Amino acid sequence: MHVQIVLFDGFDPLDVIAPYEVLYAGGTASGGAVTVELVTAEGPREVMSGTGGLSLRATGTLDPGRPGVVLVPGAAGRVGEPGEVPDQEAGAAGEWRRDEFVPVLLGRALTTGLPGMLKAAMDDPAVTVATVCGGSLVLAMAGLLEGRHATTHHLGTDLLDATGAHAVRARVVDDGDLVSGAGVTSGLDLALYLLERDVGPRIAQAVEDLFAHERRGTVWRDRGPVPSGL
Repeated sequence: MHVQIVLFDGFDPLDVIAPYEVLYAGGTASGGAVTVELVTAEGPREVMSGTGGLSLRATGTLDPGRPGVVLVPGAAGRVGEPGEVPDQEAGAAGEWRRDEFVPVLLGRALTTGLPGMLKAAMDDPAVTVATVCGGSLVLAMAGLLEGRHATTHHLGTDLLDATGAHAVRARVVDDGDLVSGAGVTSGLDLALYLLERDVGPRIAQAVEDLFAHERRGTVWRDRGPVPSGL
């Protein structure tokens, strides 16, 4: 399983680093059955996150036709000029709210070549698209999630519903070739679930133990009777 984690200006670092470490460890534990890389729509470059000027280097260009997984993170930080270091003092003073600025930052990613690439990935049956936190909103705002079940950060569920998607309040949602995680720390659970689903529970359990992390919640799937009376 090859995983391409997509970076864009203003990405949330934890949405990227948590699944990257889990998936990399899964590759080690499986003897190389899992590989992971950081990519962008534009190609190799330094990409500024939305947190404290932290940047990561993408080493490749997103290939939407490569079998495996394309993982899309959410965004974080204040709205400023593209590439501008977020004003951490203003943030610490409570002058910005995640639900006010994140959709704007995500919207900037939609002005690049990324939406077309993500559509190509979603149209390819050999590719699973995974998201963490606001990553599902990137897809939704690009018109790619209509009628699909997905989750996101709890502050974004109304926006997810407004795009025609079916927002689910769950830690991880498995909608076949679309697997989404809720808030930022759900990237750990999402990545462990991808390992379990595609490589096997023994590998997932070994990595879970390595990171001293116990997965939370039930992975939601559109199966079984609809609950009533709750």
